[in-house]
Amino acid sequence: MTGDALLFFNDCPQSIPLYAAFDEALKNRLGQVTIRVQKTQITYAAPRVFACVSRSRRKGESGILVTLGLGRRERSPRVAVAVEPYPGRWTHHIPIVSPEEIDEQLMGWVEEACRFAFEKRK
Repeated sequence: MTGDALLFFNDCPQSIPLYAAFDEALKNRLGQVTIRVQKTQITYAAPRVFACVSRSRRKGESGILVTLGLGRRERSPRVAVAVEPYPGRWTHHIPIVSPEEIDEQLMGWVEEACRFAFEKRK
């Protein structure tokens, strides 16, 4: 994890272990990706953005919010919000509050989002 990522979580250091676990799982699953720390989110691209991580917005809750773009709507109860900003492109917001939630299902969606982002550029 970079120093920029640590600074990103400066206001909620209790979320750092969750982010570190997600970051490690993503890199283990997908290998080399581009990571960019911004003011409100950390983006992952290969070469297009396919996932974002932001701080949990729920008051008093430590956690992260993983945002993924898929070519379909995922109707899992784990998805807090799913919207279709463009036809055939669904944005999913998935809150993560424990390391156990960084599981095969989540990482499968991450991999699917990466493939979808790559295919969209063709």
